[in-house]
Amino acid sequence: MGDTVLKTMTTSGDGPDREREAAVRPLDGKAHDSEDELREFAAQFSSTPRGARLARRLTVRSMDEWGHPAASDVSCTVALLVGELATNAVRHGRVPGRDFRLRLSSDARRCLIRIEVSDASSEQPPTSVPTPCSDDESGRGLLLVDVLAARWGVTPRVPVGKTIWAEVAVEAPGR
Repeated sequence: MGDTVLKTMTTSGDGPDREREAAVRPLDGKAHDSEDELREFAAQFSSTPRGARLARRLTVRSMDEWGHPAASDVSCTVALLVGELATNAVRHGRVPGRDFRLRLSSDARRCLIRIEVSDASSEQPPTSVPTPCSDDESGRGLLLVDVLAARWGVTPRVPVGKTIWAEVAVEAPGR
């Protein structure tokens, strides 16, 4: 079905405010209490603008569950990066009939949040960050990723496609 956004989720078709979020758990299905554990969230989304919006929305929810409130700098930065990478996956990496995948992980020991967005296209993004003209209406996504992420890159995805990843440094707990 074309409106399926997440494998365990349905949408009403009445716009983004009507999307229903099913119970989403970390990959292992357990709650994580220890700050020393690796926390993860992963899901597949339809390669549509609605899928990209939902990926960003669920990112904010995951950040909140991991101790980074929605209005915090960390949550806003991670949400912006997910929004840019998911939008790029929809616009430039879309293969008809194939979804994109989002994976978030938080490693408290390394004070790092990693974002991975995978699509089915083998087309690689630019190797250098393009500098858009001031009157360009688009083309700033990778520039934002380059500025906001501590590191970012591209890796091949087996069996097909690529994964674009970005890492965000966070303060150690208790600071």
